[in-house]
Amino acid sequence: MRECGMLLPIASLPSRYGIGAFSKEAYEFVDQLKEAGQQYWQILPLGPTGYGDSPYQAFSAFAGNPYFIDLEQLTEDGLLTEEECRAADFGSSDRYVDYEKMYKGRFPLLRKAYERWKKELAGAGASVLSRIHCLAEEQLGSETREYCFYMAVKNEFGQESWNLWAEDIRLRKQEAVSFYKEKLSDEIGFYEFQQIKFEEQWMRLKAYANERGIKIIGDIPIYVAFDGADSWAHPELFQFDEENLPVAVAGCPPDAFSATGQLWGNPLYKWEYHRETGYQWWMERMAYSLRLYDVVRVDHFRGFDEYYSIPYGDATAEFGHWEPGPGLEIFQKMQEFFGRRKLPIIAEDLGFLTPSVLKLLKNSRFPGMKVLEFAFDDSEDSAYLPHKYQENCVVYTGTHDNDTVVGWFESLTRKDRRFVCEYLGRKSTSAKDIHWDLIRLALASKAGLAVIPVQDYLGLGSEARINEPSTLGNNWHFRLLPGELDKGTLARCRRMAQIYGRAEKEKKARPGKHATK
Repeated sequence: MRECGMLLPIASLPSRYGIGAFSKEAYEFVDQLKEAGQQYWQILPLGPTGYGDSPYQAFSAFAGNPYFIDLEQLTEDGLLTEEECRAADFGSSDRYVDYEKMYKGRFPLLRKAYERWKKELAGAGASVLSRIHCLAEEQLGSETREYCFYMAVKNEFGQESWNLWAEDIRLRKQEAVSFYKEKLSDEIGFYEFQQIKFEEQWMRLKAYANERGIKIIGDIPIYVAFDGADSWAHPELFQFDEENLPVAVAGCPPDAFSATGQLWGNPLYKWEYHRETGYQWWMERMAYSLRLYDVVRVDHFRGFDEYYSIPYGDATAEFGHWEPGPGLEIFQKMQEFFGRRKLPIIAEDLGFLTPSVLKLLKNSRFPGMKVLEFAFDDSEDSAYLPHKYQENCVVYTGTHDNDTVVGWFESLTRKDRRFVCEYLGRKSTSAKDIHWDLIRLALASKAGLAVIPVQDYLGLGSEARINEPSTLGNNWHFRLLPGELDKGTLARCRRMAQIYGRAEKEKKARPGKHATK
């Protein structure tokens, strides 16, 4: 079946309160996807972000970002007032997220909501905090509750990473764990409240999307952050020494884009331990993801074949080396564990692919990714050229890591720009309407699924780029403006989906009532 969808992070939705959220604008976007003949909404990881604001460096692989909790729904629930929300300073720009103001403005509001929630739970019998922890046990998984404990301790130590905490709790000695759980019971409850509200709101939004025929494509980053609950709570999963410090960290080697490579700094997995446990932690992680999403995009798929290991403490990635990953075995275990005929996984197989990576992708039967912005290089023989596609792939004009089509095209050399136009049968080498030509190329291809970033449908330039890898300070900021995705654009999206056999068959998409309660 030929299908299509749009890529837009939750953070990039329009919002009155500084960042996209599970708000009425999210429900309206689902309606717009339906109106545009789409079947998928691809988002970025939903985890709680830390320094640098990257969704690929979350404080936990099993928790949600409190920035996405809709303040208007909390107001409707009687936990906040409109005046309190309007008084908070989330920044002055409708176009870009101000993360510093978001951090300073969002959490005080959530604490007010938490205090009122506690009063609602107060009553005879067990203490309020005992009731909150019981609710958390009923509604949240054990790893999500571990994140809540982690964040409470992190706040106790002035937001420092766990390797800088007092030794007893850094090494999770039982007496210290018991002491801090009792001392920080209320702070733990605050984070449990956030996760309960996050899950309530997200699952309501997801159900609404599914009812409208829209499936959610989510994302699993292959690695977790060192400054996070996963590495602190489960040091046995990682290549750590006796002091629970990394022996080696993740990255990628020097190449044409970086003479010193990329030093990501994530802890590396101790794959032999995962194998001995039947990859149990990965089964739990995938189960959590399949509850949040309908389809899971597995980031850095090649890392399951081989991963790049850089000695801990190195300033660059120059002196790393390749090590074997778990290969097909981990996905075979997932297949057995979930008992599905075919796991709903997209493999992010971008970058330099060795024969062994290609074999792993083929044997897994997962669709890989094709990015049109990678197709038009000097060789004119790229594997990303659409005439080379098989049906079992997902085509994108670009991803969250790429420039927009317009920005990309304007940055090309004269030679590459001519080749793009020659391939498209286009006479003009100007950037005018180049986004629609690339979108048409993606939708017309043999790929079973075509996903287009919303910025490309709107023909926006480099100012709308989501992320520029290996840079800090100006990423993950972009947001749609209210009304920017208008009826005319949606109608054109739908017509193109129909022309290339990717639209659902009903004649007219009926607007739905926003299920925000």
